[in-house]
Amino acid sequence: MSNTQQIFSAGKARGEGQAKADQVMQPASDKASDAAQSARESHEQAAGFLQQTGEQVMNMAHHATDAVKNAVGMDSNTTTASSGATTTRTTTTTTKRN
Repeated sequence: MSNTQQIFSAGKARGEGQAKADQVMQPASDKASDAAQSARESHEQAAGFLQQTGEQVMNMAHHATDAVKNAVGMDSNTTTASSGATTTRTTTTTTKRN
């Protein structure tokens, strides 16, 4: 075998080895990429869940504060609800005359 043929054979073997390694590694690379994507999506879902939960807690606290103020007589006649709508309460007192 000549020197040129030996170099060719070595290069061919190296190329075939590299191709085989790429075939073996590709599924692992795909799985790692899928896992990273899944982690990003989970992170986004968790952030959205926490944002929504925080808003719900704030609304509940606001309503609880209004209920306590109403119970102890500290509320005003006009209050603004969390939705931005205005609610007016009117109290009528009737006095009996003899």
